[in-house]
Amino acid sequence: MKFKFLFATAALLMIQCMPSTNKKVRLDIQGHRGCRGLMPENTIEGFIKAVELGVTTLELDVVVSKDSKLVVSHEAFFNYEITTPPNNLIINEANQKDFNIFQMTYDEISTFDVGLKLHPKFPLQSKIKTYKPTLSMIVDAVEQYIKTNHLDPVWYNIEIKHEKSQDNLYNPTSEVFTQLVYDEVVRLGIAKKCNIQSFDSDCLNILHKIDSSIEIALLVGNLDSFMQNLNQLTFKPDIYSPHFSLVNDQLLDYCKKNKIKLIPWTVNEEADILRLIQLGVDGIISDYPDKVIELYEGSGYKSNKE
Repeated sequence: MKFKFLFATAALLMIQCMPSTNKKVRLDIQGHRGCRGLMPENTIEGFIKAVELGVTTLELDVVVSKDSKLVVSHEAFFNYEITTPPNNLIINEANQKDFNIFQMTYDEISTFDVGLKLHPKFPLQSKIKTYKPTLSMIVDAVEQYIKTNHLDPVWYNIEIKHEKSQDNLYNPTSEVFTQLVYDEVVRLGIAKKCNIQSFDSDCLNILHKIDSSIEIALLVGNLDSFMQNLNQLTFKPDIYSPHFSLVNDQLLDYCKKNKIKLIPWTVNEEADILRLIQLGVDGIISDYPDKVIELYEGSGYKSNKE
């Protein structure tokens, strides 16, 4: 712990001393799947914790159940690394895709625990008995918590987890999936306080055609150029969201010239967080939003925590 404290102190001193031409940028601090480094991912408890920490945005993923519910889950199946199934069922890496959320009703889905198993990549996670919620459950819980505790509102960054090759196997078609998401954010009253993101350009093009006022983020994990990726869309997105390793001065300049926000994912190491703050990105998506908040405030700003 002593060494971690010393490193964090040195990091804060470093960011205060580093030159920057982007000192006025207000950083959008996004809790990835809630705050996956600290709490079970994509759970009500994880999102509430992220709000407590002071994030500005909750980043989450949605898939579709057999009864057309939007389930908050990164995979369209139960990931063996985080799942304890009911009735003494066995789940492992070889058979995990047999536990297909698209072929289960939400009542069936809710019997699987996703909070008690120790995550091999996130040993600091708190262990709690919990389940995969629906999007409406998350929004209702978060909005009520914010209201009760008189906190600043948060933004929702909702990813459509669609793969064309899995149509009608693990997910509905892009048209059906996108319409489900749009209808739900409108019903929940968050259409003006959320953006929709996806790696699937078809979903984003469909959404923009349905309602051009919805903010849209293009997720990028490839090595194609900025313009090559933009050319997959029929419109200009509000947000360009690449893997953090792809972010440099040139990409930031492209985004600024095109009036597109640059919000990279998923940034967990202090050195990378510091580099991106200094570069002047518009936001940072992290499994450890507490770490981002600490470093950001160490640079002289205030987060939602204040």
